[in-house]
Order: sequence, then structure tokens, then C-alpha cells
Amino acid sequence: MDPLILGIFQSLSPNGTVGSAWQHPDDRSADFTDLDHWIRLARMFEEARLDLLFLADSYGFPALDGELIPASVKEGRGIPGGDPMPLVTALAAATERLGFILTASTTVEPPAANARRFATLDHFTKGRIGWNIVTGSSGATAADLMGKALVPHDERYDMADDYLALDLALWEDSWADDALVRDKATNTYADPAGVRMITHDGPYFRSRGILNLPPSPQRTPLLVQAGTSGRGMRFAGEHAEAVFVAGGAPERVARNIAAIRQAAVEAGRSPSAVKVLVGALFLVGPTEEAAQRTHREMLAMSTPEGAAAIFAGNTGVDLLALDPDQPLAQQRTELGLSNLQRYLGRDGRPGPTVREIIEDFRVTGINGSVFVGTGASVADQVEEFVRTTGADGFLIQPHMTPGTYEDLIEYLLPVLRARGLARDEYVGDTLRERFFGPGHRRLPAELRRNAGAVTTVS
Repeated sequence: MDPLILGIFQSLSPNGTVGSAWQHPDDRSADFTDLDHWIRLARMFEEARLDLLFLADSYGFPALDGELIPASVKEGRGIPGGDPMPLVTALAAATERLGFILTASTTVEPPAANARRFATLDHFTKGRIGWNIVTGSSGATAADLMGKALVPHDERYDMADDYLALDLALWEDSWADDALVRDKATNTYADPAGVRMITHDGPYFRSRGILNLPPSPQRTPLLVQAGTSGRGMRFAGEHAEAVFVAGGAPERVARNIAAIRQAAVEAGRSPSAVKVLVGALFLVGPTEEAAQRTHREMLAMSTPEGAAAIFAGNTGVDLLALDPDQPLAQQRTELGLSNLQRYLGRDGRPGPTVREIIEDFRVTGINGSVFVGTGASVADQVEEFVRTTGADGFLIQPHMTPGTYEDLIEYLLPVLRARGLARDEYVGDTLRERFFGPGHRRLPAELRRNAGAVTTVS
């Protein structure tokens, strides 16, 4: 079994993914507006040789019928949330090897603005940047906030195809590899023949111009996608280098990973061209009882109302208004389809009841599998989970900040390293090399394309 890719999942908010841990006297997540808080965390992650920090983000927030959900406001679940883009420049200066994956939506800002921002961050991080491509998180409230109409779910992915095609053209084609000269003797900063105009006339986006800065170390950030709806998997198969999937029952995770790899094959790629990371929460202690005590403490701070608020903000479905003893009748949403489909029946079998859905969301959160025990027992669970699912790694979610991470580093990482499941040192200089090995700095040739007839280079 190869070493796993291990990243940290965080957002600029006062909570983890299960419950409201900010209320605990030892938790520091409510310091999310303090830059020093993030610098301390980033340095801790780098000293532990964890691969990356994944920063989730959304302009949206939990609401129903355009109104705030009181439990979200009261418990700090999905409200508030800060912008991680400015944070990364400070963390890049405070670290040397830790990678960063940032979330940005294809429905909010123009593609050219996104391309320029990520190229700048790739320069400032010396190639340690990735883009988590989302088409809308808490999409209804984000659309209302921006004064836009909510685009239907599958059409958002059609837009994302066009958006990404333009960004790839700007990153990959606007500057020739030898265009940057910087010859002071001849006063030649760049060769004009190597700086090329991009003209894009797609079904959703139009642009004519250049990426107005030289190529960054990776040129294109590592391309990441999250979501397991049918249309989302097709997008991942065509474009993603890494995919983040929710945890849960190993059999369901295995089906999702197999479907993502099949989508890559159908797009003419190798199934190994996409690395899949699973959301997970590790509650590790010096003894089983200590770990179980932490788990019980976490669940005591997780309410059904808070869980239902997060589900409603993601899917638009108010579980608290439904018959708790019936399965979900709603089969479709224009918001977070993956989390709705997660609880629908399969193969003629009914799905869980609404009561069971709320409880599952309360104890596991929106994204995670929960592993509890000593370092050795959790390592056993991890090995079995990876063997069953085919996962390439985990995005590790917090309960207590920084306590969850301190326990992970002290009790679990040494065991994983002893078993060859975690690296002792960083591999490669760029984030893409962290995923695919030294020498794989640039976007693969199979993805180094644009939308053909809608994009020209001159």
C-alpha cells in the first residue's frame, strides 16, 4: 500500500464539521479572524510533514426560503465564514513546503479574474497552490447575495466546462515557455512574439486578452473537484487531478471512487490519473477509553438542530419539517445534490428515515468518516478502509482546534509512518508533485487543452 496523501480540511469559521466545539474551553477555532492563529496551525502542519491545507469556502450560508436558520446563527454552524484568499499569502511566507488548496466558485467571479488570482498565488507559494473547483456551495444564498439567479445544478457544470477552458487557455497558452527573457543588457523583459492573445467565445463566457503576468511554477494550479452527483463525476473525469469525496460507509465510498475512476476512463484518461481524498475525522488518544471519551464529548456538543441546519443550507431540504419516520421523498435539488443522493434508496431498497438522516449528520457531519481509538487501532481502521475503498488519502477534519491535530500528530502519524502509510519527508517542490511525484510539475498533456473551436491563440 502506497503512502497516503494527508491534508487538513479547514474553513475560516468557528467550528469543525461535527458539532459546535468552539464552546469548549480548550478550543481555539473561534480565533479564526486572528492571523497568528492560522500561522501557528500552518507551521504545526508543516513540521508534521502533512501534505496540504485545504480551505473550504462559500459566499453562501444556511438559509431556508431566503431566511436565516436560527440554529446556524446561534451555534456558529455555517455562519460566519471568512475569505481564505488573503490568508494564503501570509501562510506562504510562514511556511516553505506545505501545500494549499483554495475553493473558488465558477458562478461568482469572471474566469479571467480567477486565472490571474491563482497564477499570482502560485508565484507567491512557489508552486504550492491548488484550486478546488466548485459550481456553487449554499448556492441559493450565494446567488441572492450576488444579485444573480440560481443556475440549475447540471447547467452549472456546463458553465464550469466553459469557465475552465478559458482559464486553461490563459494559464497554458498566453505565454510561451521561452517568452520571459529579463535581459537587462538589451532592455528586454519579454519576447513579444511569445506573449499571445487569447480569444475565447464560448457558450457562457467571452474574453480577449492575455494573462497579465508570466507563467507561475505550475502554470495551472492543481485542479481539484468535490461532489459525487452524476454530472459532477463526469466533470471530474474530464478535468480533475484530485477529487474530494465525503466519507461514510466504506461500501458507498468505494462505489463513488470506482465511479470517478470510470468517469476518467470514459474521458480517455487512466483511472490512476485522478487521486481521491476522503473526508475523515480522527479522534486519537493514548488509550481507547481516552479516545472514546473525546468522541462522547464531541457528540454532546452536536445537536439535531445544528445538523439539520447544515443539511438545509447545503440541499435546501428542511428535515425538521418532514415526517421523521419516513425516508426522503425528494429526489432532486438544484443545490447540493451529492448530500441529497447520499440518503436516497438504492437497488429497490428504501433509504434511511429522516430521523436516521439527522442522526447520521449529527454524528458524522457533512463530509466525514469518523475513526476513534489509539494510534494502532485507528491505523488498523485506516488500512482496512483504504483496502476496501481504493482511496489515495484523506482530508482530515477537526473536532477540537488545535487538540485534534496535536493528538493526530502525537499518536497516529508515527504508527502510519512505521507501516509505510505516511511519508517522513515532502516529495517534490510543487503541490502537483506531491500528488504525482517529482517531475510532474505541469498539467498533464491530456488536460492541457482548451475548448477547441471556441478558443484561439494569436
